[in-house]
Amino acid sequence: MEQGQLGKIVVPLLEWYDKNKRCLPWREDREPYHIWVSEIMLQQTRVEAVIPYYERFMKRIPAISSLADCEDEELFKLWEGLGYYSRVRNLKKAAQAICVQYQGVFPRKYDEILNLPGIGAYTAGAISSIAFEEARAAVDGNVLRVITRLTQDSHDITDTKFRAKMTHALERVYPQTGRGDFTQSLMELGAVVCVPNGNPKCGECPLAALCGANQSHTQSQYPVKKRKAARKIEQKTVLLIKCKNQIAINKRESKGVLSGMWELPNLDGELTKAQVLQWLSEQQFAVTGIQKSENAGKPFKHIFTHIEWHMTCWIVECDSTENCCNSDFTWVTVEELEHDIALPTAFKKVYEKTNL
Repeated sequence: MEQGQLGKIVVPLLEWYDKNKRCLPWREDREPYHIWVSEIMLQQTRVEAVIPYYERFMKRIPAISSLADCEDEELFKLWEGLGYYSRVRNLKKAAQAICVQYQGVFPRKYDEILNLPGIGAYTAGAISSIAFEEARAAVDGNVLRVITRLTQDSHDITDTKFRAKMTHALERVYPQTGRGDFTQSLMELGAVVCVPNGNPKCGECPLAALCGANQSHTQSQYPVKKRKAARKIEQKTVLLIKCKNQIAINKRESKGVLSGMWELPNLDGELTKAQVLQWLSEQQFAVTGIQKSENAGKPFKHIFTHIEWHMTCWIVECDSTENCCNSDFTWVTVEELEHDIALPTAFKKVYEKTNL
């Protein structure tokens, strides 16, 4: 599709969006803080899952200044279950930068927004166009799927040069008014109509008559994406160590996966009962009972971007929280773990299925 043809999508998209857009809490206004937080939450996460998190987050942290001042532990608890905790760490860093550099007022210029921690070209484009009506495109997987089907473009969408080219092509056809709506209309079309996995709802699409893939019935061929390398599988032995109403946890190292987060004690590999008991003895836990947690005969699984954990779990009963030689362990109550302490999803799923 040539530039002039690409310009033909603007009017039908805006008309369709005006009639069909979903009512979402971050669309109630054009406040950049609301748009920013929602876009960060929506990375790697479905809209339906994000809504309650967003509403709870905004109730507790209604402004940039309160985000900058929020204690990490409370911030992580609000984020618990969304995963990718580096996102919320960068949210706080960016809020602090806004308070220092811009007196707490969200910057309006695209380059200034892009320079904030954790904000890339997509998020900067979304904020610039939706909040400030700038002719800036926000090109993510949804938008790339729409455009490559429209144009029958076989370029690899993981190629950063191609993504930049597509961004510039879209920005050249942005309307004089309704720029934020145009950005959101592309997002919306990819999210609810031009969906992935070869099953787009072409009968509901305002661009069907313009779409090359629809005309040639080749929707399933687009977008083209380089095959990802196989995830590395790591075996883990997770220990739910209990003493009455208390559970042992510790903090992960400040680098690597889930850096600096609380975790259930865990060891590399799939350890036998004897190996677990040996380790517990070395740590001087006063063990009174141990049993393997059943998960329908299968390991618990958790998928990160490039790693997949296969976890077995042992439930360990202790009669005392004293004498453990490892000061890295912290004993917390079940109530504290439920309400105050953020446990990453990988460990949360083991805890919830095991601590019945």
